[in-house]
Amino acid sequence: MTREMTGAKMVVQALKDQGVDVVFGYPGGAVLPIYDEIFLQNDIRHVLVRHEQGAVHAAEGYARSTGKPGVVLVTSGPGATNAVTGLTDALLDSIPLVVLTGQVPTFMIGSDAFQEADTVGITRPCTKHNWLVKDTDALAGTLHEAFHVATSGRPGPVLVDIPKDVQFANGAYNGPKPAASHYQPQVKGDMEEITELVAALETAKRPVFYTGGGVINSGNAASQLLRELIDGTGIPVTSTLMGLGAYPASGKNWLGMLGMHGLYEANMAMHGCDLMINIGARFDDRITGRIDAFSPKSKKAHIDIDPSSINKVIRVDIPIVGDVAHVLEDILKVWKSRGRKVNREALAKWHKQIDEWRAVNCLNFKNSEKTIKPQYALQRLEELTKGHDRYITTEVGQHQMWAAQYLNFDDPNRWMTSGGLGTMGYGFPASIGAQMAHPDALVINVAGEASWLMNMQEMGTAVQFRLPVKQFILNNERLGMVRQWQELLHGERYSHSWSEALPDFVKLAEAFGAKGICVSDPRDLDDAIMEMIEYDGPVIFDCLVEKHENCFPMIPSGKAHNEMLLGEADTQGVIQAGGAVLV
Repeated sequence: MTREMTGAKMVVQALKDQGVDVVFGYPGGAVLPIYDEIFLQNDIRHVLVRHEQGAVHAAEGYARSTGKPGVVLVTSGPGATNAVTGLTDALLDSIPLVVLTGQVPTFMIGSDAFQEADTVGITRPCTKHNWLVKDTDALAGTLHEAFHVATSGRPGPVLVDIPKDVQFANGAYNGPKPAASHYQPQVKGDMEEITELVAALETAKRPVFYTGGGVINSGNAASQLLRELIDGTGIPVTSTLMGLGAYPASGKNWLGMLGMHGLYEANMAMHGCDLMINIGARFDDRITGRIDAFSPKSKKAHIDIDPSSINKVIRVDIPIVGDVAHVLEDILKVWKSRGRKVNREALAKWHKQIDEWRAVNCLNFKNSEKTIKPQYALQRLEELTKGHDRYITTEVGQHQMWAAQYLNFDDPNRWMTSGGLGTMGYGFPASIGAQMAHPDALVINVAGEASWLMNMQEMGTAVQFRLPVKQFILNNERLGMVRQWQELLHGERYSHSWSEALPDFVKLAEAFGAKGICVSDPRDLDDAIMEMIEYDGPVIFDCLVEKHENCFPMIPSGKAHNEMLLGEADTQGVIQAGGAVLV
């Protein structure tokens, strides 16, 4: 039914019709008509962040933890440009966002008006699609199309730029129209290619599933189908950073994370497999290492809803364009109809080889009774929180990789991190978004002190909205990953990789009206973590850790998967020779 209303009212009505319950934003002159309409209703909750970048990351945390699109509302000019980092982050990690920006009135566009910026031009490279709406009658349809584009196919961020006069003017509003969009991505895979993949799966001697964030983006059905396929075939599975939780870490076929800081057994399996099945991953450089040495002996298959991702980095033998859930459903049907066959004898040998690699214990580290090792801190965090309804976000750096290595995820949508862009400052606002979506859950942001300080102002948001987010800071007083690379690759020349002016995090927490906890003795760690968990409010947990600990395993830049640095595991007499492990 068509109704007449102002453009500002259309925005709020469209959000309601799209099922939006939370908007993350920051007001300004060019969006005041929309904020006025928000004031006049009670269905949608608005979260006032302290910086527009924080708004976008919070919306990412909301989206990643729910599977629903995150929504952002910011003003023109600097409001929009401050959102660019979050938009780029969401684009690289395929996170569905709808970002609404105010714009100067249409008759002032191009005149260098106050707080004017070419928002559509600036954000074209970092959105899936964007629109500048100059006609109020076109606004409702554009908003509904924006939600469709953001959530269909390979998800991603979209942006709608709305001039102020369009918000004031009256126009015709229509609700969402199913299947009205011209954007209709292919979701069903080609059955000939699916059958070819099943045939390869039946005879492979050393197969590996390599899963990515696309499995999680495809919904819970995709994760359930993946588990059925893996447990039915007995084929081992590894994952990218973004795919953790799609297959349970407690599952018997789980190899752990793959890539630059992935587990030894996962990387060696990828290097030595004869069939590699990529499901919803994009062959990121942190996964592949040296491209000409990536999985050199394998037949390769790639399942992805984005046709541009296939054969972009790694040439594959079996390309399947389609939605992960639809393709996995068809793979299972074909595999079952052909007799549920796999090469059981060869698979048994393959698992035995994997067990030998696993015995290297690549996450081994030398613990200390005097200093908290970051690995130990995360081991204890895992042990003391694993029974909770838990969501984990991270900042970017060593702590991020340690969190991926030592924390275990048995379900999708429980792990939120910045993968493709590697955005320092992501984790804190993302934890706010996750907590808004899951108010009764335990939400923990694993951080480094340097990353956390990049969006520390969002502590005001957490306190204002009574969000009990826990900021678990591994404080080594260093830019840890930068320092590690300087040690290993730049002759130990530590150029500007530390700060000489860090705050007292306990006092900082108290200044915001939150709780601060500081711990430096390993013997006090468990009690301090329990105090953090049990406190009914936001906490800054300052965990003082070993300053010069390195994150291993590590594939050095330009090296292959079988050329890992193993750190403490090397002290156990582990050496590598031609891809084999000799102990």
